[in-house]
Order: sequence, then structure tokens, then C-alpha cells
Amino acid sequence: MELHPEMFEPYERLVEIIICGEQKLVPENNSILRCLQYLDVERISNADLCWNGECLDCQVTLQNGDKEKSVIACRTKVTEGMVITGLSPALQ
Repeated sequence: MELHPEMFEPYERLVEIIICGEQKLVPENNSILRCLQYLDVERISNADLCWNGECLDCQVTLQNGDKEKSVIACRTKVTEGMVITGLSPALQ
């Protein structure tokens, strides 16, 4: 059963990702920020975020091979197996 389906892009399944060492299931076809909202709707919905990439407050760090790279969560789609190693203070 989908909670708040109007918030999310349509999806058929949940994909597995790792957030700061914890395995999570999130909806495919959605931004990282929407997936974080899926996991904790109240906290993310009430965070002071612009949702369009201008504030940069939704920055996360992704594992990229043996390196890491920072991306904006509201503009980056989640992928199965994604490893998020860090969250900006607004997302913690």
C-alpha cells in the first residue's frame, strides 16, 4: 500500500539502497529526496528545503567506486544498489 502516492513518481517496486550503512527499500523512479521522504515523511516534509536544487541543502554523498561524489538529492534519481555515505545536516 502506497502512503501519499501523490508525492511520488509512479513505481511498481521498491529497490534496495544503503543509507549511512543501513539497508533500506525505496520506490524506484524517484529522486533520492523523495525516497528519503518515503522513509520519513514528516521529517523530510518539514525540513527547510527548496525541492528544486537552488538551496543545495539536500546534498548527499554517494559511493562512486573507490571514491565518493556529492549530488543534489532532489535532482538525482535513486538506483538499485546505490550507496549513500553522507547526508547534509538538513537531511539528518
